[in-house]
Amino acid sequence: MPEDLTYKSAGVDINEGERFVRLISPMVKETFRKEVLTGLGQFGALFELAPGKYKRPVLISGTDGVGTKLKIAFMCDRHDTIGIDLVAMCVNDILTSGAEPLFFLDYLATGRLMAEKASEIVSGIVRGCKESGCSLIGGETAEMPGFYREDEYDLSGFAVGVAEREMVVDGSTVSHDDLIVGISSSGLHSNGYSLVRKIFFDLKALRPDTFIEEFGRTLGEELLEPTRIYVKAFNLLKAYNRRRYTRKSPKGAP
Repeated sequence: MPEDLTYKSAGVDINEGERFVRLISPMVKETFRKEVLTGLGQFGALFELAPGKYKRPVLISGTDGVGTKLKIAFMCDRHDTIGIDLVAMCVNDILTSGAEPLFFLDYLATGRLMAEKASEIVSGIVRGCKESGCSLIGGETAEMPGFYREDEYDLSGFAVGVAEREMVVDGSTVSHDDLIVGISSSGLHSNGYSLVRKIFFDLKALRPDTFIEEFGRTLGEELLEPTRIYVKAFNLLKAYNRRRYTRKSPKGAP
């Protein structure tokens, strides 16, 4: 065995990984709710459900990734918003069951860890967690030389929320006289980007820096528009619905 054979010579820079943790720690801690019981760096993250807050709490979880929208981030060399997409794709999913997002974990895999770029990615995850009111309580960063190209990475995430058992949305109470509330999207979100790239970059031969008059910005900027997080809108509707059905009936009314 060569004496100079180290993790770094094999493509894994432990010191860069430690520097990355130091860079992200302050902003990650800004997402912590009071229910978080652990700091960063432990093998398991602890989150306590507030005693007495729920009668029959149901945990609702979901996992997702960003998909090939990542390719647009690579092409534009912009990495500060893609983390918002990651959080959005997970919390929006559990929101459909009526969950209040509680905490989030991320997985970042790359061919070569570059602390500044990875910190940009996490800054987007932090923004998404703040927007949805959940804590970024853990994650994993994997440096995998030879598996990914040095300038590329992959992202996935996992969200856990809670709902009262009687308030879980499962479609069973849908009726013909219900109101449907439509909320506009922010664009394509993180869906269908394999087809999008085929159309714009292969068939139309456009570039990410091509200015599109209808958009008022470049194609890359339009395609990187972060996925909208619907937690606040959902909470407003839920609060309205609760007020509507918990008003006291007039005296003598059934």
